Amino acid sequence: MKKSKSRQTASRHNRSLPLDACPSCGTMMVEKRKALRLPVNGEEVTVPSVAHLHCPQCHEMVLRFADSKRFGEDAITIYRKKHGLLSADELRDLRLRLNLTQAKLCQLLGLGANTISRWEAGRNVQTTAMDMLLRLIRDLPGSIDYIREHHQAAA
Repeated sequence: MKKSKSRQTASRHNRSLPLDACPSCGTMMVEKRKALRLPVNGEEVTVPSVAHLHCPQCHEMVLRFADSKRFGEDAITIYRKKHGLLSADELRDLRLRLNLTQAKLCQLLGLGANTISRWEAGRNVQTTAMDMLLRLIRDLPGSIDYIREHHQAAA
């Protein structure tokens, strides 16, 4: 079976190029920092200083895995601060104060199984409505008991 020309070229490049070479033109890339934008909950968030590799020849930009992960986490942190949402640490502290596992809190609030985990890790961000519900649970004594009662009644 004959490989397509584009696959042969890509395979050849993958084997022969160093890790810090531009995937487009093969030129050695340079590490830089600059502001980049990322959508969070439908809103463009600017992260002021993102590490990335930049090709001086063709201007291709590549984010390494760790830099990409950090970029996403920073964008979520900025979004939370801008909108006054509970931070990942505040969410974790609230859950621990309620003596709930992530799975149990997700179940009580009708969320997907790993949602709280992603919020606490800074990989996703809660909506404003969910943030308000979590603040009510935090600030109104007995509110978690009310949710437990009504969750059991609905089940």
